[in-house]
Amino acid sequence: MSRRPFFRLAVAALPFALAACATPVNPSDGHAEDFGAVTPLPEPARTEGALLAPVPQPPERPVAPSPVTDPAIPRAQRVENFVNYTAATYGADPAHVRDVLAKAQVQQAILTAISRPAEAVRPWRDYRPIFINDARINGGVAFYRENRAALDRVAAETGVPAEYIVAIIGVETSYGRITGNWKVVDALYTLAFDYAPRAPFFAGELAQLFALEKAEPQLDVLDLKGSYAGAMGMGQFMPSSYRLWAKDGDGDGRRDLLTHKPDVFASIANYFVVHGWQRGGPVVARAQRDASAADFKPENWDPVYPLADLARRGYTPAPGQPTGEGATLLSLDGEAGMEYWLAYRNFYVITRYNRSPMYSLSVHQLAQAIRAGVGP
Repeated sequence: MSRRPFFRLAVAALPFALAACATPVNPSDGHAEDFGAVTPLPEPARTEGALLAPVPQPPERPVAPSPVTDPAIPRAQRVENFVNYTAATYGADPAHVRDVLAKAQVQQAILTAISRPAEAVRPWRDYRPIFINDARINGGVAFYRENRAALDRVAAETGVPAEYIVAIIGVETSYGRITGNWKVVDALYTLAFDYAPRAPFFAGELAQLFALEKAEPQLDVLDLKGSYAGAMGMGQFMPSSYRLWAKDGDGDGRRDLLTHKPDVFASIANYFVVHGWQRGGPVVARAQRDASAADFKPENWDPVYPLADLARRGYTPAPGQPTGEGATLLSLDGEAGMEYWLAYRNFYVITRYNRSPMYSLSVHQLAQAIRAGVGP
């Protein structure tokens, strides 16, 4: 008897979980997450009273249901359940899904890497130089100049400054030079069926990979390569991010985020727009702390605190720094001591790409350095 009716019901009742960002929370080959990104904070709580509303976000992406991910179920049955789930949810050909999975290989090196205890979180004074250095800045300036026409066109259309698009590519893949050498199918297959702690997320992403292939038939899922967590291309998009938010940047009828720069630029900008980027809005401001101010550690990075509220707490923008409607507070251990930053809506949007605040501040500072190097 076919299991499809069961999976239609299961899909209707699926729990949902938001994938961390365009790239996953767990480390990927040679990218930002390897360098001490902090443990992600809880999702923004709905606030009341004097606080501002959280930044609206797109619907959460589905994870795979328990018949696919429950480790108590024999592995072979979970794989078959995955085939049925993917066919029922995304209309994938079950025979094709079975054929691809039969060719996928479990990679013990991925399981070893993802199971390693996290290293101690690097303080900001040690994290910042990884990305804010002459090589990364000069590389970004050169990359921007080489692709200026396409970048400036996307910036004008979306309101996302070109230097932030470049900085994301610089932090993620060193301007496309380090995109990962793992087969994406192997990575997601391994983590979906042999890494129980995050099986719902990675099985969901594996299913999205087949949905992406259906939408973009030029992609051969058996040939795709990326990070050991399954992130792909110059901007390191997970399959769900690729499928949902990638853009055809030059009207050629396909979305290629692996090497086709017009699509990469448009897609990174669209990711920011979908997650709430405010055209012309500020990102961060260096803050002054009153001598009598108490330590303040917000629950998350949502900019729900009016500046007047932060001022009452003893934190105000330094002279000449930008202001916004709402912010949150970052306290970072810098080279010259504690640094305090007011993080606005657009900073929060960068944290949707990677939830480490140090990652997001690095993107911002690298973008500013690139803009200074390129000029107006």
